[in-house]
Amino acid sequence: MPGQRKRNRRQQEAGQRVSARFGADAGRWEVIVETQDPSEWRAQVRRLRAEHGQIDWSMTRMDTLCGRLALPTTYRLSRFVPNAGATSAEDRPGS
Repeated sequence: MPGQRKRNRRQQEAGQRVSARFGADAGRWEVIVETQDPSEWRAQVRRLRAEHGQIDWSMTRMDTLCGRLALPTTYRLSRFVPNAGATSAEDRPGS
């Protein structure tokens, strides 16, 4: 298929950039919201999105931890907090 090699290469490079930016030695994930109620989850996310400038959404992760009989489903919003010395030029404000 035309362009498949180029597309695959771009996807691999994007994955490597994400790994470098959010790797274990670059920082940690900090939980902002965690709940087991889906309506509360949606309300919290809507409220955070309405507060412009509060969260850098490019550095957030939304997880749905699927439960079973013993554990209910949990919804979690986390933000990446870089280590003090791990900020790159693209992570700094104003660049």
